[in-house]
Amino acid sequence: MTQLTLPTPLVDYQWLAAHLHDPNLVILDASWYMPAAQRSGKQEWQEQRIPGARFFDFDSKVKDESSPLPHMLPPAEQFSRQVSLLGVSNQSRIVIYDGSGIFAAPRAWWMFKAMGHKQVAVLDGGLPSWVAQGLPVTSGEAETVTQGHFEAKLQTTWVADTKHVQAALSQPKTSRILDARSIERFSGQAPDPRPGVRPGHMPGAACLPFAELLQQGHFLPKAQLADKLTKLLSPEQHLICSCGSGVTAAILALAADIIGHQHIAVYDGSWVEWGGSTQLPVVTE
Repeated sequence: MTQLTLPTPLVDYQWLAAHLHDPNLVILDASWYMPAAQRSGKQEWQEQRIPGARFFDFDSKVKDESSPLPHMLPPAEQFSRQVSLLGVSNQSRIVIYDGSGIFAAPRAWWMFKAMGHKQVAVLDGGLPSWVAQGLPVTSGEAETVTQGHFEAKLQTTWVADTKHVQAALSQPKTSRILDARSIERFSGQAPDPRPGVRPGHMPGAACLPFAELLQQGHFLPKAQLADKLTKLLSPEQHLICSCGSGVTAAILALAADIIGHQHIAVYDGSWVEWGGSTQLPVVTE
């Protein structure tokens, strides 16, 4: 029997529907919303989900409990333990979706990449696309799953911290910081939604709002993604993606992966860490 292989880091509803019952496939709902949206990813998962989908809670469970920053990547042992409870093994083929179309799922995708898992993809269009096609959904409490055995191995090249960002900013020829926030927040015209976090951006960073890579909850076609990214990024540059708290930065990271960029990291602390520190340089323009 041929082992299922994910064709690309982005799959559509047709591919998922065709492989929905493959024994090696694990579907994860990673829905998360900004507090202002007043939506609960877990509650919505209970109300409506793709059959067999387990809830991947990176905001309150699969996160670094010791960090004061929101939903930071947890240590490898913790990640291993929690995703094993979701029935995930190192042999699993993982498809992740969210309730927005494309918003939070790339964050979970990046977390698995950072923990050494290669066979992971995001469902383009997410749950809205699935539902729009009249495909099956289920609701209620989670089905019982058999515990998996996942052994995470942190891939440090996928993760950037403050020191990495500072080094990258001093080496603009070899590194590039892309900020996924809106131009209003990037330029300091709009205040940061989090108290105590300064408006503006890192000196030398470029703004690529994540919404510019999307259309109606789907990624733009690959050629259009390449056009957007290559205007700001050369193939040999190391890319570090940043945003407000490390969620939409992963949309940029996934887009870069889709077009074949080789050196990609997410700044996990993102602006809540950088803008929240009085020791780090911030500019407005």
